[in-house]
Amino acid sequence: MSSDRTGEETVTRIRPDDLDPGAVVAQSLDNQWVGADLTRRMIAKGKSLRDVQDQRNDEVRAEYFRSLINTRQIVVNRVYFYNNPAMSCDLSAGGEARRAHQKLLAESALVPFLLGEREPTDHPQALDVDEPAFDAWRDTLAEMPATEKVTCLRLSWNDQENARDAKSALINPFAARVQGLTAKDIPLLASQVGVPVQRIPEFAEKIGEVVDHSNHQRIRGGAVTRNLLYEKFVCVDGTPTTEGRYDGTKPFAAEIKQLLDLVYNVNLADALGMYPLTPAGSLRRVALQEWRDVRANSAAGIIRDPEQLVTFLQRQAFSAVQDRLTPSAIDTLGLEDIWRLRQSGAWHRYMAAFTSLTGDPLAFHDSVGDVFDRYVQLNSEIVKLAETGRGSRIEANNWSPVVEVVVTIGGAVFTAVTGDEGWAVAASVGAAVMGSRGGSVQLVLRNRAAGKREQRFAREIASVRLDTEREWAQFRELARRLPGYTENGGSPSANSSTTIQETDEVPEY
Repeated sequence: MSSDRTGEETVTRIRPDDLDPGAVVAQSLDNQWVGADLTRRMIAKGKSLRDVQDQRNDEVRAEYFRSLINTRQIVVNRVYFYNNPAMSCDLSAGGEARRAHQKLLAESALVPFLLGEREPTDHPQALDVDEPAFDAWRDTLAEMPATEKVTCLRLSWNDQENARDAKSALINPFAARVQGLTAKDIPLLASQVGVPVQRIPEFAEKIGEVVDHSNHQRIRGGAVTRNLLYEKFVCVDGTPTTEGRYDGTKPFAAEIKQLLDLVYNVNLADALGMYPLTPAGSLRRVALQEWRDVRANSAAGIIRDPEQLVTFLQRQAFSAVQDRLTPSAIDTLGLEDIWRLRQSGAWHRYMAAFTSLTGDPLAFHDSVGDVFDRYVQLNSEIVKLAETGRGSRIEANNWSPVVEVVVTIGGAVFTAVTGDEGWAVAASVGAAVMGSRGGSVQLVLRNRAAGKREQRFAREIASVRLDTEREWAQFRELARRLPGYTENGGSPSANSSTTIQETDEVPEY
């Protein structure tokens, strides 16, 4: 390290309540994250994470940049800064890329989440670490100007409280969610992770084995962790989980990995009182079937009125904006360009519009138009930055901006799509269940002409709960009356406590 700056001088220490109201946990930054399709191809061909590093890094890098563009603040598990090459490459490169990373840290755009460590430069215990990248991470922090601080998050800065909170908020809930898998609607769960109908009985048995293994670990007094379950059900025996060599001879390895990754990232987001940001091509939270466990502490509140809920699907006077945009322009940008974009008036206006929308989701029809228009303006800034970097004009394709509103309720999914080519509502209601139903409202901004790197962003903006069969029937009937409504009876796609010795040591999570 090139400096002897002390932690007290360089770190601003916060707890979850101090985070920005719009802060997110980005699942794509998980160094184990792989899209569902790529996971299956890796297993089929016996490839490891290193073997697919270039393709995976491109996907993760794009999601990383989208997260920085579309949110004010991202909470990042401290390990991902140096164990995820899509992030650590800027640290290792040095120069302008490293300086951009420092600025994002200083602005609290990136907030390291420390589990048991007190300093972001502390070496994690009992973890495989990319040592050269970790050295680059330490150098990056050491070289920050004396006037800049890094904002770091812990559940508590009292070590005893932090150890207790980590167990109660992270370790125990992860185990509880895993152990609750056999209580789910298994055919629905199977369909959402892509299991063929004829293999559902085998899948149910394997899920039972996962739960049994978790129970056995608890009885022995050990922690139920993702790595523990990876070793048993996902990875090739004898290989480190960080190598990411998934075993095709272990039944449903790909599907179990999807579920474990979803549970892991949702669990961390819930512990911090935030929404998880799930990348395209990944299993969505709807797969966990949390109908009766809607987050009561949602900053946006809970929508309980069927008439209010259906307004999210009603046709709005969205601006039908035609612009010239190449969504893949984001691939030509560097981290320093993303930092510059976040300094622009267009970005600040977009963030202000999004803050207004999420702060009062019931005023959706008044504020979503501003979000949409400012989203288009922001994408124009991306093109300008890309053109500046290349020194020439980018050959643009027609861009058709689209707003989607996705209402998930009781396992059923209603999607309203609007843009310059019209408007429609589609529903998949085969998963509806009796009794109380919970869910969420999600706003999706995307390009209708989807590209490999389309600038697509999805964000949950409200929680939903309908308590009676009558309320559900009322909502469904109101939705059916909407123009262009179509419905099918199939299951919707989901692709988008442990016994530990009382000690102040925080188990790895």
